[in-house]
Amino acid sequence: MPRVLSIIFFAFLSYSAVAQSWEVGGKLGGAGYMGDLNTNNPLKLSDVSAGAFVKYNFNPYLSAKIGYTWGNISAADSLSSNAQFRERNLSFSTNLNEISLTGEFNFFDYVPSVSKNVFTPFIFTGVANVRYKPTAVYQNLRYDLQPLKTEGQVSPYATNAWVVPYGAGFKYNFSGRLNLIADIGYRYTRTDYLDDVSGNYANKALFTDPVARAFSDRSGENSGNYVGASGTQRGDQRRFDTYFFIGLSISYTFITSKCYY
Repeated sequence: MPRVLSIIFFAFLSYSAVAQSWEVGGKLGGAGYMGDLNTNNPLKLSDVSAGAFVKYNFNPYLSAKIGYTWGNISAADSLSSNAQFRERNLSFSTNLNEISLTGEFNFFDYVPSVSKNVFTPFIFTGVANVRYKPTAVYQNLRYDLQPLKTEGQVSPYATNAWVVPYGAGFKYNFSGRLNLIADIGYRYTRTDYLDDVSGNYANKALFTDPVARAFSDRSGENSGNYVGASGTQRGDQRRFDTYFFIGLSISYTFITSKCYY
């Protein structure tokens, strides 16, 4: 890691005085998540994603990007191959609305229509804020889960979180100043409630809302055998959920009148 940081720092110093360029683009792809309803498949897609971005290229190696990405993630225990998950019978779906600020590092000298390299792998990281609102269906009606406090919380959990995006991708200058970009990016979050599941089952006797009581333990809806005893494990006991976006982007780079060389 220190060696990689040294290379990035040297590249910034070497090119700090050269020309810069702006870049705009759009993205389509998929979204997925890892959490209490998907504990072991880091590449499981659940729905689509789309986004747009504006990027400032400081030099052929370094850039900063502001982006907006929308996606949907969902999961259902009823579709799991794990018998215990199917018995638990929880489910959720939520839209993700993310605004991010990330930095990118190209491994090769890359300036569309200028440099000799027409492709480069790259890595990125940064900071983002995501808004989410898990929902689920009960008796053919869809409900927002956060206000129901399904685990007996004193106060509802927040429906936005700061996250750390990180990932890698590949850029290809396929025509003039047009770029085709493929990337995958994971989000380290500070929330365990993307799926409305985190800790233990609550005491059902404390629920005054029958809908909240029903959502707190859905294990017996089909069998009549409810397994969610108060204080027993409901989630996977991991501290935080994770989500990711994967997709293809097309962008256009505006080169300044100055030359990079």
